[in-house]
Amino acid sequence: MRRAFFYSLWLVFATLPARGLWAADALPLAELAKPGRVLMLRHAYAPGTGDPPNFRLDDCTTQRNLDARGRAQAAALGERLAQAGIPRAKVYSSQWCRCVETARLLKLGAVEVLPALNSFYQREEERDAKVAALRSFLATLPADGPPVILVTHQFTINAFTDSGTPSGGGSVFQLNGSGTPLRLGAIEAN
Repeated sequence: MRRAFFYSLWLVFATLPARGLWAADALPLAELAKPGRVLMLRHAYAPGTGDPPNFRLDDCTTQRNLDARGRAQAAALGERLAQAGIPRAKVYSSQWCRCVETARLLKLGAVEVLPALNSFYQREEERDAKVAALRSFLATLPADGPPVILVTHQFTINAFTDSGTPSGGGSVFQLNGSGTPLRLGAIEAN
């Protein structure tokens, strides 16, 4: 039953236009250059839904991955961020290959894997622990520090925003020393 619900929810978000729903709270990318900003970014476009049965985190060939469109989307976002005054950032990624590849293609700095960003799609029992771990991590980040980019998954971002995020889009937050940073708005996917 839960699986059907989440699949239905995913279908709703996947079939919406990439700009329409999220454009209302769109922020300029330069907002991320201000101290203490975090971009919670959904990985770039990877065709399909979820991962194949029996996928393994240590084997990208068993996972759903970026295609040429997704790789171009991630690289273009990295260029847009650099042009907006963000040539470097602290970059963290989920362990999923599509997230790590997105993070690397941004070309904004070394990528550190952060399991708190991992997906809990089709594993709802992991949701609370993952969200708590991510909130704990966010509470440790300095409110006056450099830009931070967290490359993660739709359901992780949704747990913080209660709204959908297109592939390659995300939400910008202002750190405040707690695990509940202030959401400022969204960036659009390109």
